[in-house]
Amino acid sequence: MAGARSPYPGQVSSPIPDLAALQALGPLQQPSYPDRAAVDTAVSRLRTMPPLVFAGECDELTDKLAAVTRGDAFLLAGGDCAETFAGVTADNVRNKLRVLLQMAVVLTYAASVPVVKLGRLAGQYAKPRSSDTETRDGVTLPAYRGDAVNGYEFTPESRIPDPQRLLDVYHASAATLNLVRAFVTGGYADLRQVHTWNTDFVRSSAFGQRYEKMADEIERALTFMQAIGADPDEFHRVDFHSSHEALLLDYEHAMTRIDSRTERPYNVSGHMVWIGERTRQLEGAHVEYFRHIRNPIGCKLGPSATADDALALAAKLNPENQPGRLTFITRFGAERIRDGLPPLVEKVTAEGVQVAWVSDPMHGNTFEASTGYKTRRFDDVLDEIQGFFDVHRALGTVPGGMMVEMTGDDVTEIVGGGEEIDEARLAHRYESVVDPRLNRVQSLELAFLVAEMLRKA
Repeated sequence: MAGARSPYPGQVSSPIPDLAALQALGPLQQPSYPDRAAVDTAVSRLRTMPPLVFAGECDELTDKLAAVTRGDAFLLAGGDCAETFAGVTADNVRNKLRVLLQMAVVLTYAASVPVVKLGRLAGQYAKPRSSDTETRDGVTLPAYRGDAVNGYEFTPESRIPDPQRLLDVYHASAATLNLVRAFVTGGYADLRQVHTWNTDFVRSSAFGQRYEKMADEIERALTFMQAIGADPDEFHRVDFHSSHEALLLDYEHAMTRIDSRTERPYNVSGHMVWIGERTRQLEGAHVEYFRHIRNPIGCKLGPSATADDALALAAKLNPENQPGRLTFITRFGAERIRDGLPPLVEKVTAEGVQVAWVSDPMHGNTFEASTGYKTRRFDDVLDEIQGFFDVHRALGTVPGGMMVEMTGDDVTEIVGGGEEIDEARLAHRYESVVDPRLNRVQSLELAFLVAEMLRKA
């Protein structure tokens, strides 16, 4: 791998650095494994495993994200904050997929452009943490960093980083992708069926009637298509891609392959991978790794990011300025988005940088409830998306999409929404192991409300 060459003379490319070279850069947010030899064994095993995704699929997603960059498509990304091995069940995967498909139908109709569907799944098993340790009742242990690293149970044995879990991530991701592919090609994604689910939501929800007009419009459009005999394949199957934060360099480097068709390196653990807010240092190990792979990539930008930061990252991560290659995922918080985002968008646009702008309305709006639970307000999530649209509308640029943390289950982790979940109800069914997620009803409600924004954009 270290000796890979570019088949494109004159274009910017270089060999994938050795894992040791990346580690020498001092990558942040990595586990402190007690036995490096065991890590090396797990990594060596991963290098022999078949790809989870294929280079051609990644290239197809790059083309779709190029359309997002131009405003000819809209990106909907969603899934768990942190997947768990226990969550790899048919019911769990199906419920998540179902809600994402329901959201996509509403957004497609409102935007009048294709919606690119991207799951935050089949690899989202590691999370950066603000502290290396966690203290409960006077006992301090290593922080839980996701099932890819250690266990959630607060015991010394559980919290020891275990490299065997890297192999478990591979197998869990493979099982998840197998389920998703079976669902989206086996009739589960049929457009008429998905719309029927939305109609049931509108009719059965106590507050869903406010969305009845749009649901009726979609129904009339589908009836018209049926009447004229239109029945394209797109009505019965969908393209669905996977994504995750490529945080653990041991795993991501091991899952990097040279494509035999193009001789270019791809991360075959997911179609799209992204760099987090905590690991986007320009000279850091993550940026150094990401600039070599040919997947479409994302980079989170929070309140500390400047326009010059964004330009420098774009120059390093996408030196060829290829549309669809780079997505900036903004996470400012509802109170900061309208002031913080414009300088970045203005300067990046003025320099002619080809990038898709996508809103992450979740991570800048987290707080601790009076009951001790980590939560978010539905209204803050919605307001950040509205601010994102407002900024782009004012600047004449493209609001490319949104990435949300959500689940297909009826959890109680985010306050507000039509169900009027309050802080006292969080304890009813709080199941996330890291960050709070929109539940099924809140996710659908958000889709209808964002659809209204798209119609005005």
